[in-house]
Amino acid sequence: MIDPYNRDINYLRVSVTDRCNLRCIYCMPKEGLSGVGHDDILRYEEIHRIIGIAASEGITKVRITGGEPLVRRGVTEFIASLQTIPELTDISLTTNGLLLETYAERLFEAGIRRINISLDSLNAEKYAKITRGGDIRAVLQGIRKVRETGFSPIKINIVAIKGFNEDEVLDFARLTLDNPFQIRFIELMALGEAGIESNGRYLANSVIKEQIETLGTLQPVNGRGTKNDGPARMYRLTGGAGEIGFISPVSRHFCRSCNRLRLTADGQLRACLLSDNEVDLKGPLREGVGNEAVRERIRKAIARKPRTHQDSCDASHIKKCMKEMPAIGG
Repeated sequence: MIDPYNRDINYLRVSVTDRCNLRCIYCMPKEGLSGVGHDDILRYEEIHRIIGIAASEGITKVRITGGEPLVRRGVTEFIASLQTIPELTDISLTTNGLLLETYAERLFEAGIRRINISLDSLNAEKYAKITRGGDIRAVLQGIRKVRETGFSPIKINIVAIKGFNEDEVLDFARLTLDNPFQIRFIELMALGEAGIESNGRYLANSVIKEQIETLGTLQPVNGRGTKNDGPARMYRLTGGAGEIGFISPVSRHFCRSCNRLRLTADGQLRACLLSDNEVDLKGPLREGVGNEAVRERIRKAIARKPRTHQDSCDASHIKKCMKEMPAIGG
């Protein structure tokens, strides 16, 4: 699974639904999205088959995403079924955390150990505003539950937004002093109509890092050799129990080391987050093709993987990706 630029493609992000129980302002338009019809979403057995074929070709890491994956009925049973694919060495989940308190133990029993939780504010009113109605108490209870259950690492993702949460950077960073969390700041990316609406709110991670350095020395920890940090540059405040990460897709591209594909909920295989160039897998599957035909389409997607995405999130860049994030998968 080597692409035209000699990158080893071994990571598949799988969206099991385009539905979400939040309406984050940078993720979807104010009016929301018209969800894909039930029959147009891949069935679990179809997703399992695609993952199995991809794993036989070299995929070893799978992340289950949405929308919000926990809103889809039967998701924990589906995740448990992935344990039967021997080539997979890492299965993880991204969630907004609203349903985590309910699902934490079931997810753990299904084999999930690593979990990413999106949380863009620690202030209840601001959280409700950016999510258009979300209850931060449910997320905080979910975080406590996954910690009690034994998940590790617990990654908390913050999308940095100018004029919204830049005043909470130090509050988030202080969480790592006494808690074994990975607090990860992600630069805002402009995707679809929601990205256009958020234009001008971009905040560079270099600015955030400077703020955090007023708390103490940030010691790099990337050298510990873990493969699970992905594009994050990881640091630890001196004496801290947790870590702080910076994911900088705008100011510091990681395209040359990108090892991922994305499978959308409606069965499209996407080689680059910021390109709407997709390969249809659902159609051939439902026409009854064999596994080799699916393999060929996976290879086709990899062959199309671009060397890099555009250098800035301007209008011409946005036109490259007019699909909203929930439709792509987080």
